[in-house]
Amino acid sequence: MRKRDHNVLTNAASLLVCGLLAGVVVAAAAFPAVAMSGLAAKAGAETFGALPTELTVARAPQISYLLASDGKTPLATMYDENRRDVKLADISPNMVKAIIAAEDHDFYKHNGVDINGVARAFVNNQSEGSGRQGASTLTMQYVRLAIAYSATHPADVVAATEDTSARKLREMRLALQVDKEFSKDEILTRYLNLASFGNGAYGIYAASQVYFAKPPSKLKIEEAALLAGMVKAPTTNDPTTEGGYPKALERRDYVIDNMVKTKAITQQEADTAKAVPLKVQDKRTPNGCVAANLNSWGFFCDYFYRWWMQQETFGSTTYDRERRLKSGGYTVVTSIDVKAQSAADKAVRKAKSENSKEAAMVAVVEPGSGRVRALAVNRQFKLDDPKKPTNKLSSNPAKSRKGIRGNYPATVNPLLTGGDGITGYQAGSTFKIFTIVAALEKGIPLSYSINAPAMFKSEYIIDSSSDAACPGTHFYCPTNSGKKAAGPQNMWTAFGQSINTYFVPLQQQVGAENVVKAAKRMGINFRAQEDLDLEKGAHQWGAFTLGVSQTTPLDLANAYATLAADGTFCEPIPVQEIRDPEGNKLDVANPRCEKRFSTDVARAAVDAARCPVGDKSSSSRCSGSTAGNVRNDVGYPVAGKSGTTDSEKTAALVAMTKQYSVAGIMADPDWPQTNVKMKHKEDDGINPPVWQTLRDAMKGKKAIPFEPPGQKISEGDQRSIPDVKCVSVDQARNRLKGASFEPVVSSTKIASPCKAGEAAGTSPDGRTIKGGVVTILVSNGGGAAPPGTPPTGQPGGRPGGRPGG
Repeated sequence: MRKRDHNVLTNAASLLVCGLLAGVVVAAAAFPAVAMSGLAAKAGAETFGALPTELTVARAPQISYLLASDGKTPLATMYDENRRDVKLADISPNMVKAIIAAEDHDFYKHNGVDINGVARAFVNNQSEGSGRQGASTLTMQYVRLAIAYSATHPADVVAATEDTSARKLREMRLALQVDKEFSKDEILTRYLNLASFGNGAYGIYAASQVYFAKPPSKLKIEEAALLAGMVKAPTTNDPTTEGGYPKALERRDYVIDNMVKTKAITQQEADTAKAVPLKVQDKRTPNGCVAANLNSWGFFCDYFYRWWMQQETFGSTTYDRERRLKSGGYTVVTSIDVKAQSAADKAVRKAKSENSKEAAMVAVVEPGSGRVRALAVNRQFKLDDPKKPTNKLSSNPAKSRKGIRGNYPATVNPLLTGGDGITGYQAGSTFKIFTIVAALEKGIPLSYSINAPAMFKSEYIIDSSSDAACPGTHFYCPTNSGKKAAGPQNMWTAFGQSINTYFVPLQQQVGAENVVKAAKRMGINFRAQEDLDLEKGAHQWGAFTLGVSQTTPLDLANAYATLAADGTFCEPIPVQEIRDPEGNKLDVANPRCEKRFSTDVARAAVDAARCPVGDKSSSSRCSGSTAGNVRNDVGYPVAGKSGTTDSEKTAALVAMTKQYSVAGIMADPDWPQTNVKMKHKEDDGINPPVWQTLRDAMKGKKAIPFEPPGQKISEGDQRSIPDVKCVSVDQARNRLKGASFEPVVSSTKIASPCKAGEAAGTSPDGRTIKGGVVTILVSNGGGAAPPGTPPTGQPGGRPGGRPGG
């Protein structure tokens, strides 16, 4: 604060006169008969001198702005009071002149208290029949506002505005002190930033936006006069109401005439201004996520709000955090990517209408930063009107019979991110990636082969009455789609074709508890009580690899993003930059990342994940795919995985580049046990909202290739396969076991020069991983096989792999 030089005699005179007037005012209020006595004046002077001279000024509530990642596209505004402080340089001179003309002609002449005005008001108010006059200067009005905004108790707010002599005397005393400590321009700026202009507009910035949709620097004479005329009675002089319009117009013209009197403008300028028709916008600033820029962006806004409420940086309690958001005047550049969000919005609504009980949900995360770039679902983000509900009855028959409505077409539930009873949805075979990661960490390479049967009898114990139990046992026995045997598979081929009877034994080998831990380290959160209970005994969670636990699109997208970022996990975050009212950046907006998996493990897992979506590297050995259209449709190097559950109650897909990880789930949030099949649209590719979002978001971006994994993690410890041609099957089996391989005998015989029933060779032949599956081919004794005939038992075809495809 800058102290201005004041004439000592002038200040002393002001104090003396105010003290004398104070005695008169107090006495007149209490004892009219002795109002003019010397005793009253003496008492008043002593009392006035004892009044406080320090004004506590708290920052008034400021509006917070949420912008898209481009730093300019509005997302939402949050406020308790719609106010944004501005500097005097950002306020039109017309506004400065108008407020002085309306409230305090001598503002630049007096020392905070207009002595002549106080005396004139006192004399006038003692006369019967005279209308009451006030003598409050702009400085005194500022003092009144500052006291009210600095109050810590409701009673103090009342005391700051009640019509009593004590309040007026305190204002005078403090106004004199304020006038010493602040320049006139500082006082005027503070006043204009505090004053209320009605219709939820506090301060000149908000008023300019609400009534004229322009910054205060652009206010014309007639616009400034209207606003200046409103501060005395914003409700009475409200130009947006039928009754207030003529009063606002009359008051505007009154201010313009006063601007002539104060020589702020010429008579010609006044006549021109008064001739302008009064037009106002009446555009209240939207508040909160329900009033987000676009209705579909409310889900992202709500995710941001929930994130903010969890940050201790903004206060120790949720109350403190909400007040900081709605009163702190922050400028928040969120992580929402306009292009990606628009693509996702378009895609989900193309797949399912807003009135569909099935929800098409898509989340987009940026690998390496965790920034959430888009959240879209075929719903409107708003509350259903309980008096005139538009939502359909719940798809859950039990709830529908009770008249309970569902969450479509409108909802404010966090369908994409979880919370408030939303625990997630089964994502099927997308979870097989966690088994791959856990196996790679155990030193098992991508080329590790397992002979995948039609049904695998596991060591996992389940209820013997379950359909998934081996007949007559309590052991978990998963099958493939159509219950077909898949034959020898490695991680590339088994992931590409989604072979259940490969992944359950692989999980059993590395430990289901380690697979669960890998999923959590990659970003999967368990919210459903059933999942939390199963996690406690994770070593027996046999079906985990098939995606039977519940997750959200956001968690799933972030988990795969961890692999795209070479094993660096980043906490999902909805912000890019946060600045306080002074323009200081806050560290809370920085990415929160840590290396959780080795680069080799991450790159190897991605290499396998290229197979399901029709992509492949120079080192991969893909065979078959479940979403083979994705690579061609997206047009960039891509990895990912599709997934469905029993009876196709949900359908999931993840597709990612180095820039974006996109996960989508189709499900019924109201009734998880839906009888509707969430079919992938075969004529438009698997789960089209996912790859369509990725395709459109990637347009114009540079193609960044996935780095291939190292030789060791891909191929492992390669060993030469012994020659077993023309020996008995038992001899062949023993030779292979002795060389540390797992022998499997083919059920089909092939043409060979060896005798019928002897080993005709192996598949593969040459070399394979130590401990890998080697199929013994059996001769039918029919001579040499025709050139180009593939030996029986070679992996091939697409067994589908559902549940969990």
